[in-house]
Amino acid sequence: MSCPMEPSGPVPAMFTWEFATDPYPAYGWLRENSPVHWTTLPSGVEAWLVTRYGDARQALADQRLSKNPAHHDERAHAKGKTGIPGERKAELMTHLLNIDPPDHTRLRRLVAKAFTPRTVAEFAPRVQELTDALIDRFAAGGEADLIHEFAFPLPIYAICDLLGVPREDQDDFRDWAGMMIRHGGGPRGGVARSVKKMRGYLLELIHRKREETGEDLISGLIRASDHGEHLSENEAAAMAFILLFAGFETTVNLIGNGMYALLRHPEQRARLAASLAAGETELLDTAVEELLRYDGPVELATWRFATRPLSIGGQDIAAGDPVLVVLASADRDPDRFPDPDVLDLGRRDNQHLGYGHGIHYCLGAPLARLEARTALATLLRRLPDLRLAVDPADLRWRGGLIMRGLRTLPVEFTPAVTDGTSKL
Repeated sequence: MSCPMEPSGPVPAMFTWEFATDPYPAYGWLRENSPVHWTTLPSGVEAWLVTRYGDARQALADQRLSKNPAHHDERAHAKGKTGIPGERKAELMTHLLNIDPPDHTRLRRLVAKAFTPRTVAEFAPRVQELTDALIDRFAAGGEADLIHEFAFPLPIYAICDLLGVPREDQDDFRDWAGMMIRHGGGPRGGVARSVKKMRGYLLELIHRKREETGEDLISGLIRASDHGEHLSENEAAAMAFILLFAGFETTVNLIGNGMYALLRHPEQRARLAASLAAGETELLDTAVEELLRYDGPVELATWRFATRPLSIGGQDIAAGDPVLVVLASADRDPDRFPDPDVLDLGRRDNQHLGYGHGIHYCLGAPLARLEARTALATLLRRLPDLRLAVDPADLRWRGGLIMRGLRTLPVEFTPAVTDGTSKL
């Protein structure tokens, strides 16, 4: 480890429940006083936190920072303290978040076609169908928990459809994913058990689809493997796993955090509702980008490890040191975003880092944006008087290092009549 610069003044408390509720003041202090900060994480692993926008953008694209945890000099990854709990024991390490070129380039190319704007646009009717069906389940009751009844199941069912998980098996995936969210900030064993169950199911599904392939993503991976791309069975299972894992929780948080921000900013919400009522979509597009910047679903980018000595923001980083880019802090940097703590749904020049930057830019971002646009627009249209059912002080954010999301989002509204035609 390189010697960290001494910050001026006491460092704010981090990784407490109070910090999880509102980490932005602490990140503001770090940007001003210790922009590349050496800290001990709740797991006991030590790492650098990169908090300024310019430094973050540089680090995300710097190929001297490897995604492969084998470069961690303390080998904490071998103890399951970095990365996704249980992925090592389940032999699911060979996915896009843990590898570098050329393997990363090869694997990313195999799945990229599933997330092109054209492919995602073709999936839009199914996302709308799922959105309406989920709202139908609670619209007549006048109250709901928007996390567990809406924001959580929507991306689960969507990514299962894309992967080719049969409808009759999708509720199992919902249960396993729910275990990940419930235990994401606590004991890692619950997550590890779900990861193991997912891997077993995915391997079985891959075997079944080898005999009868379709037009889904897993079938596409199998066909690529059969046509010389040399995709191993473990690579196929790991790829399907990370698309599921990364493809649902980020969208859960985007919808949940985004709706919460709109409920806390009624003038911005009214502005968006009026735009939608007029048949316009431009403000909806910029709104989703602003919600990604303002309180995005990913607080810290996933782990990176220095392969050789380098400097970030004037701070020397030693080979083997872990580096965590704080996206939530970078996207509130006043040197990049005017009035960064203000929610402005029409904000222009909004080159936020909510989905990363460089070769590891989130592959599923087009799908997540589609789901968020559909979810928010449909909620505002169908439940126009939606309001918080609890005091904001009573809400709790899930503990954890990488993701940022609410545990629950209780709301009330005037009961709405449904026609019962929508289906999951």
